[in-house]
Amino acid sequence: MYKKPIQFRRNGMRSQTRIDAVMDEIRLKISSRTYLPSHRLPSVRQQARTLQVSVSTVVEAYERLMAEGIILSKPGSGFYVSGPVAPLALAQIGPKLDREVDPLWVSRQALDTDHSTLKPGCGWLPPEWLYETGVRRALRSMAKADSLELVEYATPAGHPELRQLISRRLIHIGIEASPEHIMLTESGTQAIDLICRFLLEAGDTVIVDDPCYFNFHALLKAHRINIVSVPYTPHGPDLEIFQSVLAEHSPRLYITNSGIHNPTGAVLSPVTAHRLLKLVDQTNLVIVEDDIFADFEHTPAPRLAAFDGLNRVIQVSSFSKTISASLRCGYIVAKNEWIENLIDLKIATSFGGGRLAADMVLIALKDSGYRKHMETVRLRLAHEMQKVITQLGALNIHPWLVPQAGIFLWCKLPDGFDAALIARECLKHGVVLAPGNAFSQSLNAQNFLRFNVAQSVDPRIFETLKNVLAQQQNLT
Repeated sequence: MYKKPIQFRRNGMRSQTRIDAVMDEIRLKISSRTYLPSHRLPSVRQQARTLQVSVSTVVEAYERLMAEGIILSKPGSGFYVSGPVAPLALAQIGPKLDREVDPLWVSRQALDTDHSTLKPGCGWLPPEWLYETGVRRALRSMAKADSLELVEYATPAGHPELRQLISRRLIHIGIEASPEHIMLTESGTQAIDLICRFLLEAGDTVIVDDPCYFNFHALLKAHRINIVSVPYTPHGPDLEIFQSVLAEHSPRLYITNSGIHNPTGAVLSPVTAHRLLKLVDQTNLVIVEDDIFADFEHTPAPRLAAFDGLNRVIQVSSFSKTISASLRCGYIVAKNEWIENLIDLKIATSFGGGRLAADMVLIALKDSGYRKHMETVRLRLAHEMQKVITQLGALNIHPWLVPQAGIFLWCKLPDGFDAALIARECLKHGVVLAPGNAFSQSLNAQNFLRFNVAQSVDPRIFETLKNVLAQQQNLT
């Protein structure tokens, strides 16, 4: 199988040597746990063929790594990794990325910065757009609650009344699920993490969309699995490529958004949904449907979980995007036998879970003000969507498609511009962007940016973009 030649970096004014590159490659595999302690390294000749360098280069690299105590030689047997297992470093797993397109780095920039920083690249609504009134009302109600509501663990499956309410809400998007098919979690991310723990083993293959929500990449790295991406079209995944991936890799999971897709804003079509389920019918693939943006829709899009009847589709969601990100409360919807096993796994990893957040979410959702609040949010988003499209168009930045609803615009930069470089320069001026390759497993979105229209209302964002684009144009 053809392997790309090893890449050489430039550090400051000094070019990296081939020996340095071989050493870095081995260090990377040790830090990412591809090579564990006592793992036998490829022979000198095999390593030279794989990395497309000379035998003498590998010999010298191995000698230097032995001098550092990283590997050791066993005469007549070969070279082996020494020392204890390396601490898990997620940033070191997978292809080495510039920090500006590393999913973990993008998340840190959006979460760490203060309120003076502009965040058109983040994935949530501004604080003033969330349901603060409902949260305050819930806090007042909870202050009067019985002490058990304030200090006790939650039941294993989670708040029964909230699960009943979620069951009724699911009917509006065509999913029939009793409360026994629903388990509450601490967040949507924890929901996916539990599903991965439940269904995956190290070395399994998971399909993601290309592009997809960048934290899928980061989370899946922690589970030591192979990630294969399938291009996403305006109507759903490219089914021809999806079929070939099924045949070649026998994947265990496919993680996607079937409502409003992140980052593209696309919507799965009914035809693509039915064809996709037919493709996977005779496989062992399980589909995880992340539905966190459901309440932003004007008209519900097709759901794979609705067409499938929760046979091989699991749905997850949370309330952090609409009620409050501080109230960590999500859920999993799946067939009952899976829910029973997931409850055991939840107890093993987080015990009883939180009760207070679920109580507050229930109060907020039952409040008639929530429905009116979301109507207002949808109208504001539609207005800001058109406004941001116009402002970006003046900079020759155009959306891949105009979404029917939601908060995201997936936009193409003018030819010749690199999104990571633009993000790096804008960050110097207090603007956090989300460059395309943070969302792309194949790294084929280097000229795309994702914009959150609710976080793009400040004119300084577009002025900064204009200046940075002009600066980069002059440099070229």
